[in-house]
Amino acid sequence: MKFSYTAIDERGKEQKGELDAENESSAISKLREMGYYPTQVLQAGAKKKAAGKKGGAPVSGLAGPAPRKSAGFSFGGSVPTKILVVFTRQLATLISAGLPLLKGLGVLSKQEKHPTLKAAVIDISALVEGGSTFSEALYAHSKIFNKLYINMVKAGEIGGVLDVVLNRLADFQEKAQKIRGKVKAAMFYPVAVLIIATMILMGLMIFIVPKFQKIFEDMLEGEPMPAFTNFVLGISGILKDRFPLVVMGGVGFYIALKLWKKTTSGRKILDTFKLHMPVFGDLMRKNAISRFTRTLGTLLTSGVPILQALQIVKDTSGNYVLEQAVQHVHDAVKEGESVVSPLEASKVFPPMVVSMIDVGEQTGALPDMLMRIADSYDTEVDNAVQAITSLIEPIMIVFLAVIVGSIVIAMFLPLLSIIQKLSAAK
Repeated sequence: MKFSYTAIDERGKEQKGELDAENESSAISKLREMGYYPTQVLQAGAKKKAAGKKGGAPVSGLAGPAPRKSAGFSFGGSVPTKILVVFTRQLATLISAGLPLLKGLGVLSKQEKHPTLKAAVIDISALVEGGSTFSEALYAHSKIFNKLYINMVKAGEIGGVLDVVLNRLADFQEKAQKIRGKVKAAMFYPVAVLIIATMILMGLMIFIVPKFQKIFEDMLEGEPMPAFTNFVLGISGILKDRFPLVVMGGVGFYIALKLWKKTTSGRKILDTFKLHMPVFGDLMRKNAISRFTRTLGTLLTSGVPILQALQIVKDTSGNYVLEQAVQHVHDAVKEGESVVSPLEASKVFPPMVVSMIDVGEQTGALPDMLMRIADSYDTEVDNAVQAITSLIEPIMIVFLAVIVGSIVIAMFLPLLSIIQKLSAAK
């Protein structure tokens, strides 16, 4: 059986060709014996078929050939991380106990309660029974199982340690979910306070402040009101008389911001701001570093080639600045250079992180060093969340005091004019 391959040689140069092998795993083994790092291995006939299929997603690296057609229909929707962690952990336990993969999938499909995941597991089981590998079957449901998941499973299949890899996946998902939850918890309080404060201020400006305007006009008898009072009353009048337009303008601004965020320039500006914004910027940066190091370390530990691992990290980073930094690392490694130089040049990673990665690369213990960095930054994220939680409350109190105080002062200034007028009349 002939296989077409694309691989990286020891000098970092891309090589293409064909070789004879019994199956894909055997072809990958032969390439590694030749000193190559395979980035794509396809059966010769399958490659032409995939190239001719419009819209077909090319699969590189460990992801293998495109999966066979789904036995059912295409499943959309997402599955909560907690449910996916339980499924992954249970499947790893069943395989560790000696249960065949197909039998394990059958057991889990019967007991799964989440409808989307249940339907996906049933279809994956049918694909595996039809001759697909587990990773190929997962690729048919890439909305549920992301690239990291699929490629780690593929690495586990090739290495014969699928149960070990599944346990690593579950650990990775649990830790990622834990950190994500802490960051969301830190953001929840200020957002909730801002929403409530906005509702209260809108009520004041629409229903209370306009009543003062009529009182002041009668008492001042045509005399002009202070400029700051006129400013507040003007905002109140716009909110009261043109409230639908204000709401539509807010919705339009939100939609425009979302559309702008999808552009390259928009993503670059917003993601850069996230990493440098006051109070939360440091938390965002530490969380991004933790996610990068843990993802890359988990992939490398599971046997995924470094170029493929870097590509997956780039696709799952969720931040434009980090994506560009990882892309530069990928390009440098592809040319035979080290990981450290482009990381240092990106200015995203602190010197301590760069130094630790350099030590890991020099000693051949890069995966272990990446996991240590991730654990260290998980602790720093915890500390940052606690610091923000204790700092954000007084900041919000001062913010609300300034806003409400400004309205009170604006309403009080005309009273001073009225008092002065009455005093002069005496």
